[in-house]
Amino acid sequence: MKRSVQFKLTIVSISFIALIIAASWMLYHRGSFFWFEAKAEDNLESLYYQVDALFANSDWTDEELKVGFAGLNNPDNAIIVVSDGFGKIYTTTNEKGMMFDSLNSMTKLIQNPNFHMDDKPYIIEEHQDDRMKNGYFDLIGYLSNGYMIVIRTSMDSINSSAKFTNRIFLYFSISILVLAAIVISCISRYFTKPIHDMAVVAKRMSNLDFDARVAVRTKDEIGELGESMNRLSTKLETTISELKTANNELHHDIENKIQIDEMRKEFLSHVSHELKTPIALIQGYAEGLKESINDDPESQEFYCDVIIDEANKMNNMVKKLLSLNELEFGQSQVQVSRFDIVELIRNICQASDILIEETEAVLEIQIQGPLYVWADEFLIEEVVSNYISNAIHYVTPGGRIEVRAIPLEKEVQIVVYNTGHPIPEEELDKLWIKFYKVDKARTREYGGSGIGLSVVAAAMEAHDKAYGVRNVQDGVEFYFNLDTDIS
Repeated sequence: MKRSVQFKLTIVSISFIALIIAASWMLYHRGSFFWFEAKAEDNLESLYYQVDALFANSDWTDEELKVGFAGLNNPDNAIIVVSDGFGKIYTTTNEKGMMFDSLNSMTKLIQNPNFHMDDKPYIIEEHQDDRMKNGYFDLIGYLSNGYMIVIRTSMDSINSSAKFTNRIFLYFSISILVLAAIVISCISRYFTKPIHDMAVVAKRMSNLDFDARVAVRTKDEIGELGESMNRLSTKLETTISELKTANNELHHDIENKIQIDEMRKEFLSHVSHELKTPIALIQGYAEGLKESINDDPESQEFYCDVIIDEANKMNNMVKKLLSLNELEFGQSQVQVSRFDIVELIRNICQASDILIEETEAVLEIQIQGPLYVWADEFLIEEVVSNYISNAIHYVTPGGRIEVRAIPLEKEVQIVVYNTGHPIPEEELDKLWIKFYKVDKARTREYGGSGIGLSVVAAAMEAHDKAYGVRNVQDGVEFYFNLDTDIS
């Protein structure tokens, strides 16, 4: 069974006090009888000298002596018997048996050849009355005038007094013990309560509750211990916070490493897949040229054009992959500057005139310039180029491509629209994934690698700006937002 420190301290203290009181009571119990016996002897001696002084006056009558006997200081009610030796007796008792016993004791003592009174005219002895089952103290001797005297006091009064004082001492001791138990319990509680409070705080600290604090009220060792626990709690909280931070950083680094490994595997897988076809074509046409399968100049020129075209595709894909890699890994810093987005769009569209003519589509720039924005001009050129290129390759023959701007609060949204088939809704979020192609056959047909929109996503995320795609009536439109005001 669990015992508190307060309980143990109280029990030990009370037991120690009880042991001391018990030992004191035993000593007092034994010593009180000796003390009362000594007191009784003192009273007998005092009575002797009072009686001796009383009989020193030989002119007193018997009546005056009786009055003198009544005025004696006799706290133990001792019996006094005085004899002149010739039959005349003076006494304080009317009990003849007691008187004769006293005279008999007096005679026996005087007739005893071993009787010696030393330097005092009396002796004090203890006698036992077998008949009455009682004990006495007897003072037997001679007065100054030669009379014999016996003063007898009963031991019952001595024993009664001793027992009475023992009971008083016992009751007093019990009261002291009860009072001590109450006082010790309160004192022990006063000293153990801070320890209990510290135990509660320590338990809360073990459960990582570092808001718990010890209320320090004293400057003693317990107060110092409380201050130390409070400092320990603060230190532990700081240390654990630092460990958690370090652990989170480590976890983040591990996740980054895993992510980088996965991206590397994915990158290698996609690159090997994307390069497999152009490499095979280049190898096949190069072997054909070497073996002179077709000797006519037109066939050789065609073979060379295919090889050059596939090499260009691989070159463009590698460039885009490098750009995407720099953006995704934060190696390409965003250089924000103010430039005219309309002029940038017109330059890109002019560079794409030949491709637009091949589709017989109409390109309209529905933006009144100039329109200044804050962004990295090089990255935004990549975004616009990919959007325009994507619109040209997916516009319906003879269709329409539109570039317009939607003013927003402190921003502008650039939208590139082309007529064409809508993109399946479940495919919209996947367009930004590297090497993802909705129509793989058509993408291959115009040399797409599925990287362009991934570059767009990385560039816009580097700017922390919105971008996306949505199906609209008769076509699809891609958009991105840029700042027009950075105040």
